[in-house]
Amino acid sequence: MKSIFDKPSRDEIIGRIAFLNAGSSVQWGKMNVFQMVEHNTYWNGWMLGKDGHTYKQAFLGKVFGKMALRKMIKDEEPFDRNIPTSSQFKAKETTGDLEAEKLKWIALTKAYENYDNPAFIHDFFGKMTKEQIGILVYKHSDHHLRQFGV
Repeated sequence: MKSIFDKPSRDEIIGRIAFLNAGSSVQWGKMNVFQMVEHNTYWNGWMLGKDGHTYKQAFLGKVFGKMALRKMIKDEEPFDRNIPTSSQFKAKETTGDLEAEKLKWIALTKAYENYDNPAFIHDFFGKMTKEQIGILVYKHSDHHLRQFGV
């Protein structure tokens, strides 16, 4: 299974991010390319423990989170289209410097080489192993890159 902690998988994601441009068209969902990249920079910063995020699992996550996580990362299948985005991860801006935001996402992706965020608790899935985090991060990035055909 692909994991963001494996260099070939990180390099693949970085190459696909670099391929995005202002003309990249959405295949599904409501975000434009800038919003998707901004969403990913914020989300990866959260996963990595950047910007002083606080971590707390929601009540529904305590009930269904582990079961949902197992389903999402059990195999190589990509995430389903149009899965909802938690409000905290929705892009705040509709336009901006796409190239600068891509560079942020690439830098965050590279940072997984030295991942160390023992305080991380997913807002729905709860406490996760490093292996689960690696698979989830790869699949999340892959999902959004597929959303824009790369």
